[in-house]
Amino acid sequence: MDYANRAVQIAKQLKGTPVQLTWSREEDMRHDYYRPGAIGRYRAAVKDGKALMVHGKIAAQSTTQEGAARMLGLPMSGPDKGHVDAAFNQPLAIPNFRVEGYIAKPMIPVGFWRSVAASFNGFFSDSIIDEMAHKAGRDPLEFRLELARAEWEPAAQVLEAVREMSGWEAKTPDGVGRGVAFAYSFGTPVAQVIEVEDRDGDIAITRAWIAADLGLAIDPQNIEAQLFSGLTYGLSAACFGEITFDGGAVEQENFPDYDAMRMPNMPRVEVAVLQNQKHMGGAGEPGTPPAAPALANALFDLTGTRARELPLNKHFSFL
Repeated sequence: MDYANRAVQIAKQLKGTPVQLTWSREEDMRHDYYRPGAIGRYRAAVKDGKALMVHGKIAAQSTTQEGAARMLGLPMSGPDKGHVDAAFNQPLAIPNFRVEGYIAKPMIPVGFWRSVAASFNGFFSDSIIDEMAHKAGRDPLEFRLELARAEWEPAAQVLEAVREMSGWEAKTPDGVGRGVAFAYSFGTPVAQVIEVEDRDGDIAITRAWIAADLGLAIDPQNIEAQLFSGLTYGLSAACFGEITFDGGAVEQENFPDYDAMRMPNMPRVEVAVLQNQKHMGGAGEPGTPPAAPALANALFDLTGTRARELPLNKHFSFL
């Protein structure tokens, strides 16, 4: 169906017809499951411009244990691989690498938010890589590319793709910042570059480039849409997404209290779908994990302030 033409037809049919719009402020956000709060503690080292060591510790509630137990009605226990997804399994050739996952006791009801634990692990694992690159005095994209080339070629190729798409340069003009991020999740390597601008003290997110390799692309346009929406979802959470509690109750009732990316503040987005890897990866979730670190890295490039906490509106004002 041509949805655009259908929308025009419906609008013509309704022209002159009184339409009553009602809105109910129901407490939808107080009756759902939440993405778990997570904390990561990382140590890293570089030597002679090279990555030498990364040691990460991540603690959060387990969505697998709690969500699966709720749906299946069965007790769930044991290790949770998904708890450290997009942290322990990044295809980057770091010679001394260790990630530990710690499952926190249940505090609030948690559920399967888009990209699950990779949503926060992508922020942890790529942010430390960006800090290492700057500490080593290296171009952040080239630093990642060197690590990826030595480990897995499809990972290197998505980084090369966003480098070409964005016209990446290590030095950005005054008032402009760019950040790159890479995350491997759900079988798919994804690289993103995000550009921001300072507009009289407020931050505008102006451009974004995404490259992903899902293997054989059955429906490339659908994949592009999934990656675009995954980025949007990730940027919404990175900029604004916070649930707070007062007296044991959620303070955010509905969208007037919980903002998201809207059409005026969305960046212009370009997507490249590569088909180099042998296996087929996911499309719906992998676009989300690199969004927060790419934006945070861009903000660092622009302002020199390193944000290690989400949402980013705690530190920056977004248009």
